[in-house]
Amino acid sequence: MKSLVERLRSHRLAFTFVLLATLSAAIVGGSFAAHGVRGQEKQNDSSDATPLKVNNSSSQPNEFVKIAKAVGPAVVNINTQTLPKVGANKGRRNPHSRVQPTPPGGGGDDDDDQTGPGQGQNNFQDFFNRFFGGQMPDMGDGDDGQVHESLGSGFLVDPKGYIITNNHVIEKADKIYVKLSTDPDSQDFGRPARVIGTDKATDLAVIKIDTNTPLPTVKMGNSDSAEVGDWVEAIGSPFALAQTVTAGIISAKNRTIEPGVSGQFQHFIQTDAAINPGNSGGPLLNMQGEVVGVNTAIYTQSAGYQGIGFAMPSNTVVSVYNDLISPSHKVTRGSIGIQFRPGLSGAVNRVYGFKNGVLVQQVQPGGPAEKAGLKAGDIITTIDGRSIKDGDDLVNEIASRRPGSSVRLGFLRDGKQNDATVTIGDRDKVFAEIAQQESNATPDERGDAGETKLGLVVRQASEQTVSKLHTSGVVIQSVRNGSFADLVGLEPGLVIVRINKHTTGTKDQYDAVVKALKSGDDVVFEVMDPRHPEAGINYPAGTLQ
Repeated sequence: MKSLVERLRSHRLAFTFVLLATLSAAIVGGSFAAHGVRGQEKQNDSSDATPLKVNNSSSQPNEFVKIAKAVGPAVVNINTQTLPKVGANKGRRNPHSRVQPTPPGGGGDDDDDQTGPGQGQNNFQDFFNRFFGGQMPDMGDGDDGQVHESLGSGFLVDPKGYIITNNHVIEKADKIYVKLSTDPDSQDFGRPARVIGTDKATDLAVIKIDTNTPLPTVKMGNSDSAEVGDWVEAIGSPFALAQTVTAGIISAKNRTIEPGVSGQFQHFIQTDAAINPGNSGGPLLNMQGEVVGVNTAIYTQSAGYQGIGFAMPSNTVVSVYNDLISPSHKVTRGSIGIQFRPGLSGAVNRVYGFKNGVLVQQVQPGGPAEKAGLKAGDIITTIDGRSIKDGDDLVNEIASRRPGSSVRLGFLRDGKQNDATVTIGDRDKVFAEIAQQESNATPDERGDAGETKLGLVVRQASEQTVSKLHTSGVVIQSVRNGSFADLVGLEPGLVIVRINKHTTGTKDQYDAVVKALKSGDDVVFEVMDPRHPEAGINYPAGTLQ
């Protein structure tokens, strides 16, 4: 007798066969029927049919229509070309290459989050690889000997031809062309444009085209007054389809996507207005037809619209624009030369005795903060008497100050309130000095050699562990993800007794061996597990890169 599973399986197969057979019969029957009706149109009388007419509606255009008509002429299509580099391999092309745009970044004062760009939330690991500036698969930087084209959007803010767009739209371009909505389609590329200034930290750029007549422009709105739930409209050139209009709402405000330094000046407006490749640099408009944001990035797993887009707020855009059109053509931000770790747990706040503020992790030698007397471990609580909430608040306030100006900082040290007057430095110069100091530092000054080279933090093994293993060594306390130690399989708790046959019975011996290692060396660890001493010695190994 068949089991229940076998009977169900046989019924299901029979049903599938009948269904397919029925569909096949229908297709065959439909085929015969189609042949049978051919030529009938000549025999049938349609004199009783009433012709259709277009109804001229008198309904008034809605706000979206009015905005599209008013703002559309000021929205432009940007076409860029990246020319072959000198010495590029002509005709050779990597069929698997994909563009990897540089995420908008730039150093940030007062932040030392060890999570680098791209190591943040897993959902956004491809975030900046999905920029929608038209950089689609196989869009390279000219190293393959071919001319690469890229499309994006922008909008006119000055009748003299000044245009705001995204930096990533024009960053690698050798030639930039702008096409207005009124330009003829026969004009292949458009009008040549030149770069006025760029700001990687906010991913914004200003370009200009020459014109003999005043051009239509947009009005800049106040993004601070925009509310979650407000209607917004986006205009741009997705997939090279110029003057495409989409609508949605503001889904959220103050979204920071990239963790750490890279995201310090990226506090986006989130919207569900449909935004796709090519929209980048176009305007996000409120219901008064004012720009409240510059469409900059999307969250996507398919390179297409998934309901989550991000626009740089107009208030930030205006500030950056005004700096970029200044004689220096650059954004000047203030810095006090400190670093801190954001997102500290509540336990740190409770132990150190503060609710709001920033715990200083490092002070740049010779920098503005050190000259004013600040030290690592100080807790900055106020700026010119105003309480600060967190690191973002501190960074935004300091960055907005002009170099050379002074600021009064209130801080806690050993539980006691102090204050100091700090002279603001130029952010770019301060971070250039930090980079120079790091490059000139000796390996000892840069930190533990084992942590730097191997990704290991170790400590001297206890007497109990030595007794259990019958040998001395150093215990692994932590292993950095993706480091050399991680790749060869080392784990916390293991005891390193030798490296390349050299004894590491003490921390000093371990440090000496590790300092002698250099790139290209084969490294063999002899390790034991105190939890399983009977297993003896294991030999994880690899070549140090």
